[in-house]
Amino acid sequence: MASAQAPMGTKQRDAGILTVLIAMGANFLVSVAKSGAAVLTGSASMTAEAAHSWADTGNQVFLYIAEKRSDKPRDKTHPMGYGREAYVWSMFAAFGLFTAGAVVSIMHGIQTLIAPEPAGDFHIAYIVLAIAFVLEGISFVQAFRQARTMAGRYRRNTLEHVVKSSDPTLRAVFAEDSAALIGIAIAFAGIFLHQVTGSTVPDAVGSILVGILLGVIAVILIDRNRRFLVGQSVSGQTEQLALEMLLTHEEIERVTYLHLEFVGPDRLYLVAAVDIAGNRREREVALALRLVERELESRDLIEEAVLTLATSDEPSLRPGR
Repeated sequence: MASAQAPMGTKQRDAGILTVLIAMGANFLVSVAKSGAAVLTGSASMTAEAAHSWADTGNQVFLYIAEKRSDKPRDKTHPMGYGREAYVWSMFAAFGLFTAGAVVSIMHGIQTLIAPEPAGDFHIAYIVLAIAFVLEGISFVQAFRQARTMAGRYRRNTLEHVVKSSDPTLRAVFAEDSAALIGIAIAFAGIFLHQVTGSTVPDAVGSILVGILLGVIAVILIDRNRRFLVGQSVSGQTEQLALEMLLTHEEIERVTYLHLEFVGPDRLYLVAAVDIAGNRREREVALALRLVERELESRDLIEEAVLTLATSDEPSLRPGR
């Protein structure tokens, strides 16, 4: 029976859950503050920001569920584990960001353009935006640190890892926190121009811009989750890491075939054709293959490994080996 150990180590799992919980707490506090400020000021941009933060808060619940459910060990009904649950729940979160965040913000901005409403108490809006920037910044720093740590593991820069990562919760929190900081800057500009000019147009445009920003982020997140659900191929760096992992075994002389498939965040199903060192009897070869499979499955990255023997005429994936 293959190891049921979750490939993503305990520290990485805990870091992922911590990132989601920090984002959830920050977004909830910010949502309450922005909602109060929106009511007191009547600002369209602040209303858009409140909708954005409530959408983010709801999304963090989905992402927390994604982290917990995808971490369940595999069983007879799910031989490859529950890793793909993360993409399903993250997809729900992305749809929520689009509908509750983007659509509401754009609609409110258009309504403000059509039927302007007076706004006041701008100092309240500025104070709330400053507090929101600090809280969102704390959440973003946590997401950035986690992304940087994992990027080093895959030999990528941080932003490249966020885009290509198989971890949808990390990507969602990083993207939503980035959008939140940009959205706060847009809202500040809209409210400030409203105060200076006395026109509601900049404020309404700010609301629309925040909605467009959220819509773009949501579409990107939906597309990335879709790719992993239907079978996203691994990157060249990940393939090289897996190949090196195989060739570090003294039992393996060369690898002629390698198939890698994501079955969850940082969880790979590995199939390879290898050449076992020396001339051995069939029983000894079978035992050597099983020992290598079990060792691979004990590592963080591999959910299941299946090895078969290569034929002598098959070229090696690593010249010279």
